[in-house]
Amino acid sequence: MQPWEKYLGEVDQATLARGRFARKMGFGKTPALVVIDAQRYMVGEPGQDDQWPSSCGDVGREALQQIKRLVQSAQGCGVPCFFTRFELDPSGRDIGVYARKRDLLSSEHWCLAGTVGAELSPELVVGENDIEFVKKKPSGFHGTPLLGYLIDRNVDTVIVVGGATSNCIRATVFDGASYNFRVIVPHEAVFDRFPISHAISLFDMNRQFADVVTVDDVLNYLERAERSI
Repeated sequence: MQPWEKYLGEVDQATLARGRFARKMGFGKTPALVVIDAQRYMVGEPGQDDQWPSSCGDVGREALQQIKRLVQSAQGCGVPCFFTRFELDPSGRDIGVYARKRDLLSSEHWCLAGTVGAELSPELVVGENDIEFVKKKPSGFHGTPLLGYLIDRNVDTVIVVGGATSNCIRATVFDGASYNFRVIVPHEAVFDRFPISHAISLFDMNRQFADVVTVDDVLNYLERAERSI
């Protein structure tokens, strides 16, 4: 059962069937793994989540273990991994329109540059063929070199993992689809603070812009995928 199915009624199912939504596009030949904001501020610490204002809690830490499996598999297969980190200047000068929706949080456990919260989770190791870079907006593509990196490596399949599902994952997936990549989302390897946001965002992505699959599906694919590095 997919995470979104409990939210759909008979009318919704009929609309999906009538519109022929959610057909599987399948994997391509040359993949890359894009790890979105798998940072300490996103996953917090067990028993200390009240000190991490944006922590996704246990669901984030559980997803992080699945992300770790995918990263290790990709690195072992020679598939490039791209790690984004969302971080803001402590002064707030680069926060932009986001400041109209949320306060700048003066906390070392948030995503301020130079703080522990902005660091990549220590569970993940950036390999010698991988790239880590900072982004300032939800999408991993917006204002970053990601598209150029993917084109240079002849990538046709972008596997997106990390958090949060309804924010930066969704934005990255939609941009990836707009650039005509095959976008794959292993649902156990993305996470959100709110279960309903997670489920409905996965539904929307799977309906029209990506294939939502399992981690095992991706692991099986990586074992036979072409290397791009």
